[in-house]
Amino acid sequence: MRIHIGMDPNLVTIGPFVLAWHGLLTVLAIFVAVWFVERGMRERNISVAGFDSFVLIAIAGGIIGARVFYLIDHLGFYIDNPGEALKINEGGLAIYGAVIGGFITVAILCKLRSYPFLRMIDIIAPGLVVAQAIGRIGCAINGDAWGAETDWPFAFVYTNPDAIIPNRLLNVPTHPYPVYDMIMCLGIFAVIWPLRKRRLPAGTIFATYALLYGVTRFIISYVREERVWFWGLQEAQVVSLGVILLSSLALIWLLRRPTDDVEPAAMSVQRDTAVRE
Repeated sequence: MRIHIGMDPNLVTIGPFVLAWHGLLTVLAIFVAVWFVERGMRERNISVAGFDSFVLIAIAGGIIGARVFYLIDHLGFYIDNPGEALKINEGGLAIYGAVIGGFITVAILCKLRSYPFLRMIDIIAPGLVVAQAIGRIGCAINGDAWGAETDWPFAFVYTNPDAIIPNRLLNVPTHPYPVYDMIMCLGIFAVIWPLRKRRLPAGTIFATYALLYGVTRFIISYVREERVWFWGLQEAQVVSLGVILLSSLALIWLLRRPTDDVEPAAMSVQRDTAVRE
């Protein structure tokens, strides 16, 4: 089954203003992630005072990281077309960049606001991976996360000349990489969502998410077409190896911690004061 994608990546164009499908779905993904985070904070008895500014700054950090990673991976194009670098509403956001940029920003914010960092990243993980799945719908429409050419029966065929996919791959069957990524993300969500009801050391849920994402992303990147960094590995695969190593070490360390002071979300009772680790 070959799916022909010929729709315009841009939903609305008014003068210089462009609202792309990717931008719209990114906003939807952010709203979903924020809902999960706010719910998780209430379940874990963490004060939501100042939540709005926390979220806005964390989102900004994630978007900056996502764009920087994408620009690095497509550096040649943006050196020749510097005016395109800021058009994030049209697509071009790297998931790993979003996670790393958001992670660093959250770490700084938690330090400044005395939020419990490890519990916060546990709370963020489920919403983050669902948001990633939603964002891939935008990637499927605009073609900015294209797969390699394939003769498999299940494939995407981009026909719109405004799609971000390279012109040489227009009207050519390619691996439906965004679909693979969506399935992977939803599978990870199915694993980590029930963990919030388990008595686990804080940070375990996020580390599990990171490990599973690193492993699965490394594997499915073999059917994606990106710039090779070294040893035949693409950017995402190189980053995945680092994520796998760090998350594995983090899990080993976390699972050796005592769990007596860790309260599952399902057993928590709402309080007005923030919990400190």
